[in-house]
Amino acid sequence: MSTAVIPSVAQLRSELGDFSSIVCFRALVVGTEEVLGEKAAAIALIGAGRQRGRQVANQLGIAGKAMPLDELVSVLQAALGKNGTRLCIIEKIVETSESILVYCRETICSADEPEGSPRKLTFTLGAVQGVIESVTGKRLRGKQTESVLRGSAFDVIEFETIG
Repeated sequence: MSTAVIPSVAQLRSELGDFSSIVCFRALVVGTEEVLGEKAAAIALIGAGRQRGRQVANQLGIAGKAMPLDELVSVLQAALGKNGTRLCIIEKIVETSESILVYCRETICSADEPEGSPRKLTFTLGAVQGVIESVTGKRLRGKQTESVLRGSAFDVIEFETIG
């Protein structure tokens, strides 16, 4: 298993540290949806996530380095999971002839949502997309195909290559 860590120049806040609560993140998402509408907010949050994903790939030194997807899983588990930024846990990445499937759990986007909620991954989807695009050099289109909120064991994101 990889020990990839996102390098930190310095702690961003001297007393509170570098992490914030899911409650505050969710307030940002819900507030953005209320102000912009659901579709515009999704576009903005996915875009912000993609930018963050590209930043993560650059910080880890994996941008442009085509690596096997199982190796990428280990790197992302370390960087985004329990010992990293805690965005989500990437369980596995499966490549088929038509798409790349990413199996996630404990995503920040699904946290504290009630069972049956229609909420979709936005920022998480974008962040994972940004990393995979940076590593593979491919332009992707992502959509959530399964949700822990609607009975699945994982939040599953499907990416198709568009360029």
